[in-house]
Amino acid sequence: MIRRRTFGDAGQAFPIYITVVGGLLFLAFAYLAVGQAAANRNGAQTAADAAALAAAQETRDRLAGDWLAVVGDPAKWQDILDGDMAVFDGCWRAQELAAQNDANVQQCVEDGLLGYKVEVETNQSVGESIVPGTEDFKSRASATAVIEPRCTFDLPGEDADDGDGDGDGEGNETLPLPQLICDDTNWDLDPDDPATLPDPEDLFDVHLAD
Repeated sequence: MIRRRTFGDAGQAFPIYITVVGGLLFLAFAYLAVGQAAANRNGAQTAADAAALAAAQETRDRLAGDWLAVVGDPAKWQDILDGDMAVFDGCWRAQELAAQNDANVQQCVEDGLLGYKVEVETNQSVGESIVPGTEDFKSRASATAVIEPRCTFDLPGEDADDGDGDGDGEGNETLPLPQLICDDTNWDLDPDDPATLPDPEDLFDVHLAD
């Protein structure tokens, strides 16, 4: 009698065992689905960050080129450093970087005085899982990158001519260029010596907005 009860108990426990194992498998697949979705979202955010930074860097480089073109005329520096002369045509770079990260730009717009806001969508879906609809779901993410000037300078006063400048052949004196202070670096500029001229990343900082 005791043995029969033991076998009977074992038989009753088997369905419970199957239920528990099935539940554990369901949880495992559910966690897998969550992991797939998280990886897809992370990929979208990486693509958005890279795209926004690339667009901002393109505009930064153009601003730096504009500054170099007028380096001999300090009166024009401030407008360029403030971004008043910025041309926001960097969205093509955003698309390039998004594509490199397996995503596509959905929106790329100027954000604020000096910045870009970019929204992307992943090319790949989350994939099939136990959660219905994930096979067609693609993650979206957005990022904003800003350009900030790093440099300051003081224009020489109207009475700064002390007679030490170079003449222009007509009796007028050419004043030396003001020192450009970029963060902790002081630049003594000579338009004829490229080594004395800052690079784009020296003039402007590009970073993601908080």
